[in-house]
Amino acid sequence: MEAVQGAGVVVTGAGGGIGAALARRFAAEGARVVVNDLDGAKAKAVADEIGGIAVPGDASAMVGEARDALGGSVDVYCANAGLASGGSEAAPEEVWGLAWDVNVMAHVRAAHALLPAWLERGSGRFVSTVSAAGLLTMVGAAPYSVTKHGAYAFAEWLSLTYRHRGLKVHAICPQGVRTDMLASTGSAGDLVLQPTAIEPEDVADALFAGIEADRFLILPHPEVADYYQARATDPDRWLTSMNHIQQKWEANGR
Repeated sequence: MEAVQGAGVVVTGAGGGIGAALARRFAAEGARVVVNDLDGAKAKAVADEIGGIAVPGDASAMVGEARDALGGSVDVYCANAGLASGGSEAAPEEVWGLAWDVNVMAHVRAAHALLPAWLERGSGRFVSTVSAAGLLTMVGAAPYSVTKHGAYAFAEWLSLTYRHRGLKVHAICPQGVRTDMLASTGSAGDLVLQPTAIEPEDVADALFAGIEADRFLILPHPEVADYYQARATDPDRWLTSMNHIQQKWEANGR
């Protein structure tokens, strides 16, 4: 794909799952890829596989190092690292704080570091791995749902604010994807996400189709568009249907 051939790409949380699939796809399309993950061994394994560069560590603090690794310029930044934090309003403050930091503020910090150069040259691409939970919600996971709404709102804000200055933004909003994160969602994930779960490579395919079509909203599960429309058109009916799922989850022992 001409849009990414030769581009300097950073993918956070790329030691496995969606991030690894994105890194592999960008490399296959001719990009130069920095693979970031908190787990240095996993980052190195994926980087070695694709001929990329491993830059392990906190996704919030590695933009400068990644830029240097790519020879001074980042063209595409994939804010993919995330936490599937479960719990209710009673989840500990530390759980809420970490979910906010990883799922939202890491995106804000990356954009803050990248935007000056992108706006000066009139081009740049920011890819946010959000989740359908950022458009809808997820039973049993208040910190995840709330912070993914925040991640979507920030991606939307970036696009409406800077698109006339050459910034391309994509928000990827899948439902269940067969990754370790899905496995960690427990009975709620089994009920809501597992039946329609897709492979990480399907998410990468959806992103590249969206890049080619210049689309902001990337829906690897097309049915999410219908759910999103139903939520906006009749919120009470949609909330009632979601509450039925909540009740079913509770009846099954959560």
